[in-house]
Amino acid sequence: MKVLLSIKPEYANKIFSGEKKFEFRKRVFKNLEVQTVVVYSTMPVGRIIGEFSIKHIHQDSPESIWDKTKRFSGIDENFFNEYYDGRDLAFAIEVDNPVLYEEPINPKEEYANFTAPQSFMYL
Repeated sequence: MKVLLSIKPEYANKIFSGEKKFEFRKRVFKNLEVQTVVVYSTMPVGRIIGEFSIKHIHQDSPESIWDKTKRFSGIDENFFNEYYDGRDLAFAIEVDNPVLYEEPINPKEEYANFTAPQSFMYL
């Protein structure tokens, strides 16, 4: 099974360059059969640009997640701390085998009434 994640262009690009090996979320999908993340690069790109396999989903305190992931987080510690401010639980989706599509997909042409998901959308 696949999910579509909305990711800001700067972070999406870092995933496909190999600089960012973790995608951070405040919550993740409950369906344990999800194996692939399809990446929607948010505006101004507004395209589905690639996908990656999920190596592992890490779940722990924000402090512990940062310690485990900071080397390949693709973000700075201040941004991370602001994102998880007031939270006891953090999730880090570990990226495996990222594949950038040769031709980005315009989701509005592929899916009727497409709206970018705030968090994620099952495909």
